[in-house]
Amino acid sequence: MAHNYILQVTTGTEYDITKHQIVPVNSPKTTRIESEDVTVELNVRIQNYRGLPRESPSTSPYFDLPPHNTAKDQYSIAFKFTPKSTINGNDLVFGNDFDHPIRDRLPPGFSTAFKIVKWAVDPGLDGDVYADKPYLYGPAASSVNILSVGDREKVKDDDEEDDDDGEEVEDVGLIFEEGGDADGIAARKEIGVPDAIAARKKFFLNEENRKTWSFKEGVAYGCDFYNPYLDFNDFALRLPGFTMPIMKYWDGQGLRYVLKNRATDKVLFVVLFTLYLKEDVNEDGTLKEGVEGGKPLDLLSEDDKKRYEAAKNGETPAPAASNAKAEGKENEKTSYTNDDDVD
Repeated sequence: MAHNYILQVTTGTEYDITKHQIVPVNSPKTTRIESEDVTVELNVRIQNYRGLPRESPSTSPYFDLPPHNTAKDQYSIAFKFTPKSTINGNDLVFGNDFDHPIRDRLPPGFSTAFKIVKWAVDPGLDGDVYADKPYLYGPAASSVNILSVGDREKVKDDDEEDDDDGEEVEDVGLIFEEGGDADGIAARKEIGVPDAIAARKKFFLNEENRKTWSFKEGVAYGCDFYNPYLDFNDFALRLPGFTMPIMKYWDGQGLRYVLKNRATDKVLFVVLFTLYLKEDVNEDGTLKEGVEGGKPLDLLSEDDKKRYEAAKNGETPAPAASNAKAEGKENEKTSYTNDDDVD
């Protein structure tokens, strides 16, 4: 069924996909977004990528670097963010949330899968998947795989090989090393943040430790979030000893990663992974008229709901209603808007 869909990654400083930029997946070029709260640069990398934009490389040299080459990492969200006001370490969270309920779509074994995710990916992950607006967040300070503090500029001799000690590396994009610049390392040591990745994560799982830390105004923080468990080709979650076929239970909503200040409920930035039917995408990679992604199936028209369900069952979907005129049929433009839409 996955072969009927094509993936697009977008980013922005709010949930509204119409205000997002398209992310050039696996490109060394960073995407920059900015709001009154934050400045962000980011790279998204996905192994064996076959999505939009159509000219996207299928992989990145990033995956040939340690530890990604040995861990067989499948994707990465690397970002450098500079907050425009100080945020307490206990308030900054990173994770997934949704605009609409998913409780009726949770597969058998979800509780087991969630326990494995907490063990293998993020012990600090918590939330409510049964809520009307489900969420799973972890403290950013313990959730990201890499945390680099400070805007260290790398000076490289002509004969020096690239390594992963911060900033942008040619032909790869943003690469960060745990630690930071001189001021950043001093700030970590001041409250006892360990140097090693695993120890830093464990340190920040403690709420009192998080409260002693701040993401300071005007300071750049380099982060990388990656793992080998989410397969964007078969759209499956492959955990140790457990595989979950996401497509079988997918309700049409995009997979959204969010960095937010939970004290103010203010979103800093969003990275959204959205699936489209291939028939809804033009040859140049643009979406056909009337097509909008990231909406659950219960908000689609009956015709489009049937099309998406057919694709999930491995069948060839009928043409979109918005393209019916070209097929010599009545042109019934599909509406994907709803008064209950968020933002």
